[in-house]
Order: sequence, then C-alpha cells, then structure tokens
Amino acid sequence: MQALVYEGPREVVVQEVPDARIERPTDVLVRVTTANICGSDLHMYEGRTSMETGRVLGHENLGEVIEIGSAVDRITVGDMVCLPFNIACGHCKNCETGFTGFCLTVNPGVAGAAYGYAGMGPFAGGQAELLRVPYGDFNCLRLPDDAREKENDYVMLSDIFPTGWHATELAGLRPGESVVVYGAGPVGQMAAYSALLKGASKVMIVDRQADRLKVAEKIGCIPIDDSQGSAVDQVLDLTAGEGADRGCECVGYQAHDPQGDEHSDAALNSVVRSVRPTGGIGVVGLFLPDDPGNADEAARTGKIPFDMGHFWFKGQTMGTGQANVKAYNRRLRNLIHTGRARPSFIVSHELPLSEGPEGYRHFDARDEGWTKVVLHPGS
Repeated sequence: MQALVYEGPREVVVQEVPDARIERPTDVLVRVTTANICGSDLHMYEGRTSMETGRVLGHENLGEVIEIGSAVDRITVGDMVCLPFNIACGHCKNCETGFTGFCLTVNPGVAGAAYGYAGMGPFAGGQAELLRVPYGDFNCLRLPDDAREKENDYVMLSDIFPTGWHATELAGLRPGESVVVYGAGPVGQMAAYSALLKGASKVMIVDRQADRLKVAEKIGCIPIDDSQGSAVDQVLDLTAGEGADRGCECVGYQAHDPQGDEHSDAALNSVVRSVRPTGGIGVVGLFLPDDPGNADEAARTGKIPFDMGHFWFKGQTMGTGQANVKAYNRRLRNLIHTGRARPSFIVSHELPLSEGPEGYRHFDARDEGWTKVVLHPGS
C-alpha cells in the first residue's frame, strides 16, 4: 500500500509499505478515504519528538471497513467508520470509567495509545491506503448514511472536534458565559466552535495569523491579534476588566511570542491572567515530559515556569490532558448528522495522498490560507 512515512525532521515521503492487515481476531481493517494532517503531527514533522524514522503518520482517520476479524460482531464489512485517535481496549480500569485516552492495556507501561504517534505505541498511522484498527468493535464509530456526503465533517470526530469540545468541558463552560481561546489553529477553532454550540455569550480567540483569525470571525468569534498589543489587556478590555469566565489553552509547549521566540509557558500563563477569579481553564495544547529540541534546559524535561501565584490567588481551576474521544464522538456525530454542526468550515485544502509532503510543508510554514489539510488516499 501507499503510505506517508516519516524520514526525519521536515522530511516525509509517500512510498510503498507492507499492507496493513488483520493481526488479531478483534481487529478491523479499514480502507482509508480521508485522513487529516493534525497540528500535533507537526511536532513530529519538525523533529521535536522521539518519533522513529520509517513510521507511518496520521491519527485523524475515516474510511470503509473492508475486512473484520473472527471475533468482531458489531462492525460489518461496508460500514463507514471514523476512528478516535485514542486506541483503547474498552475493558481496563480507565476505559471502563470513560478515560479511553489513558487505556492501560494497548500500550503497556504507558497510559494511552494512538495511531502513528511518537511515544503512543507501535501502531501505524492512517495517512495510508489501509489501516488496522485494534479492538475494532470498541474503537470504530459507525457513521450514518450521509457519511460520504459529509466526509470532511465526520473525519473531524477522530480528534479535533472532540478535543475542542474537551477543552470547554475541562474549563467548565456553561451557557451564557464568556470564554477566551488561546490559539486559532484547528483545535482552537474547534474549541471556539464548541463554545458557540454550547451557548457561550462571548467567544474571544487569540492568535496572530490573520487567515486563522478571519476564519474564527466568520463563525462569530471576536478575533484578538496579540501582535497588535497584549492579548491579556485586550481580553480585559472586552470584559470590563473582569476577565473571561473560562479559558482554553490550545497552543501547547511550542508557544511563540509575536517576535517568533519560543516560550513554552507563554499561552498558559496568558490564559491564567485572562480568566477571572474563580474561573475555569481547560488545557488541551500539547505539553510533553521530554522535549529534546527545546533550547531551554528545564523545558527539555517538561518543566516550564508557571504563574502559580496568580493562579492560586485567583482561585481558578484547571483541567488538562488529551481528549477521551469516545466520551463525545457519538453525540457530536449526531450534531453533524442533523446539520447542527459543520466542523468542515476549517478545511482549506483537500489533497491526494501523493501530495501529502507538500501539505505538510505548507501547513508547517503557516502559509496563508493553509488552515486545515485533508488527505484522500486513493483519490
């Protein structure tokens, strides 16, 4: 099969690799029809993780079931399915309590596994023609009969739509409250969109990429360009000096200032200062225990300066961690099916798999207009 393979920092290639296949009775084999390039793929693409060369990338995947293992009895051949980026067993202590992003079984020694991701198990990604899905009955989300018509919407259920929703859940957002989202990349856009769907009274979004801010403004957000002045001050001005009720950090450890210098703590501490006393904060931007590419010695081992004094004195609460996609994806699927949600508004480019390396290059460079890249293997 053809697949997009990581060959080293800023080097991905499409090449022939052995076909994905059924390996265990509980497996499902999917012919991938849509696979996104995720912002977190760029951490690996840039060489900021321990990703091994030769690995197939891609954890945002959707396609058609073409084969099932002998122990699979719910999913059938021909089903269109979306795959949560979390690979989970469904029966360990964490899975049974809903924390499928922290499965204790599929990646022994680590809580959690994912397709084509550094440190998240040996599983191949779905930026390829075929994908093996472990524990297929549990991990496959069956899609309704409009799956092919709304493929670019449903594929967002694999990661960024549930992750954006998760950010608002961690923050404790309630209808009528205001929220500030730091980062207008795909996950930040989905956090803002989720806040709007939940009935937030005011959604502010912080970035400095004009094209991203324009996309957010079109869906009803208030854009804040932090290259034009302190984002914290702008949020305070928009909230009569009080701060937002809730905040979502959707940037992570590669946060930069407007001058382009990296400060891993920048967005996180800005959220603390932008949210009112006793407000809630959800952190879904990626932070890693090991960042060998960071210039700062402490940050290389996952340590960043945190404004604990401001956080404590303001009596805020904070939730963190990757989204447990299965906690949300069925309900979000229904919002798409009934036309209440159309997360494909974020898609800027659809490319065949063969143009995947070009998609990575433009997306990584934050070239104007490249807000979300969707790949279609086999097209």
